[in-house]
Amino acid sequence: MEYAIGNVTVAISWSDYFTSLINNSTPYQVQEWLSLDYFTAKHNYEQVTALFLSGVPFEQIKSGHDTAGLIEGYAAYSTAPQLLGMRFIFDLPALVINLLITILVYRGIKESRNASNIMVLIKLVIVLLVIFVGAFYVDTKNWNPFTPNGIGGLLKGISAVFFAYIGFDAISTTAEECRNPQRDLPRGILYSIIICTVLYVAIALVITGMVHYSELAVGDPLAYVFEKIKSLHWLGGVVAVSAVVAMASVMLVFQLGQPRIWMSMSRDGLLPKAFSKIHPKYKTPSFSTIFTGILVAIPIFFVDINMVTDICSAGTLFAFCLVCGGVLKLRMDPNAPPSKFKTPYINSKFIVPGLFILSMVLMFIYQKETIDYYLKFESISAFFTKLPVYSFFIGFALFSGMAFKYNFSLIPSLGLLCCFYMLSQLGYKNWLYFLVWLIIGLVIYFIYGRSHSKLAPQKK
Repeated sequence: MEYAIGNVTVAISWSDYFTSLINNSTPYQVQEWLSLDYFTAKHNYEQVTALFLSGVPFEQIKSGHDTAGLIEGYAAYSTAPQLLGMRFIFDLPALVINLLITILVYRGIKESRNASNIMVLIKLVIVLLVIFVGAFYVDTKNWNPFTPNGIGGLLKGISAVFFAYIGFDAISTTAEECRNPQRDLPRGILYSIIICTVLYVAIALVITGMVHYSELAVGDPLAYVFEKIKSLHWLGGVVAVSAVVAMASVMLVFQLGQPRIWMSMSRDGLLPKAFSKIHPKYKTPSFSTIFTGILVAIPIFFVDINMVTDICSAGTLFAFCLVCGGVLKLRMDPNAPPSKFKTPYINSKFIVPGLFILSMVLMFIYQKETIDYYLKFESISAFFTKLPVYSFFIGFALFSGMAFKYNFSLIPSLGLLCCFYMLSQLGYKNWLYFLVWLIIGLVIYFIYGRSHSKLAPQKK
């Protein structure tokens, strides 16, 4: 379900860019109560009201780095129409783009591919333009300090946006519609990772060099940066248009992948047969596609983008841990079928335990305060806050022993440890949300999937 949850995040972000584009480039205005979810609007309204009561003037709230983002929610809650005391606040652009993408994916893979290719081409041109033009306006003072929240803050940031990497494994969901999947899928995944990483780092350096990072806590950071610099206002509109196109292409990839995963699961018997139903004309998993569209639409009404992003990142990291663990398990299974996908084998027998010992030594030398913090027991709530980190180091120690005993392959071992570490940086509330999500999936599995799966043990 990480693809569907990821699309909730992308749809909300797409709405921010689209609203910014309409409000700044046309005589029309999208009302605040039509571009935000209810709970975010209510929360922002309560915060701004509390600031008013404490004597903070409106202009100061509007111009403050930490409080400027609250104004949209305050306006949405203040101006929203009411019926029987209930305020109507919902993100209309996010719902519309979800509907359009669902229709496109329902129509067929060829239409989706053509639309995606056009959007990706536009996206790459604009990203390169932004990097080239923005580089001339970089002020290196904005990079000082370069990591204002330290390495820990950097890794937490990486964990929070890790859901973006779903797009790379989404390529694998189209295997049945590839001409030569054994050749094309690994190449497509590896090439896209390399290209996207280079572009991601370059554009992050440019926009944080143009504007101080503290100002970028907005839904449409690229458009914001170019609107802030007067001589680049013309590019702000271009960026806003391209962002709308770019985020639509991301939604298309996610919306394309989710139904096909459910289709494969349904064929195996893990989900009801309806999920593998193929449309007689369009040859797409019709029921799964519609169900995905509905599943993305519902949370848009009441879920804020930060919560969805963290939950989706937790799901993605957990899935990647399972994939790496699955590779290790398959290698140990003498009855596993041979695979044409090859990865170089490097024995981690001494490397993984060595990394564990080295990391412990370095932490005791350079991170003594961090060690003291995690060893100190203040309260039950503090314990739960630290629990994800405890889980990682206990897991790292156990995994080191297993790597030594079973001669695990190094690449999937490092992949599992890296993903598990980033998962530990998301905080215990995100673990709790994800646990609820996982339990729902397990209930479906044990009530239906386990007894219907073609891989289930057959009764004699």
